[in-house]
Amino acid sequence: MDKHYKGIIWTNHAIERMHQRGVSQSDAYATWSNPDQSRYAESKGAWVYYKDLGSRQIEVVAKQNERKEWLIISVWTKDKEASNEYWKHHKKKQSLFIRLLKKLFS
Repeated sequence: MDKHYKGIIWTNHAIERMHQRGVSQSDAYATWSNPDQSRYAESKGAWVYYKDLGSRQIEVVAKQNERKEWLIISVWTKDKEASNEYWKHHKKKQSLFIRLLKKLFS
């Protein structure tokens, strides 16, 4: 993998994670350059970019350095099926809690 792919700086950590997680550099670049969604990352000045590619979602963490060059810091992937099941389960728990609160305060 190229540390300066498409004019972007790719950290060793990001390259290692792509290799471990089976994410191609072109898929990671596509996620960063044309995301479906993005949000601020926990790390100051960084962003998380998301893109659905087939049955998985690619996530890329990136930020600009002091010279305004983009750095890809990390890359990971989530299985959309597993993620959807988690949120369905989480929403059921949450809605039960809300129903209980409504009963208590009505």
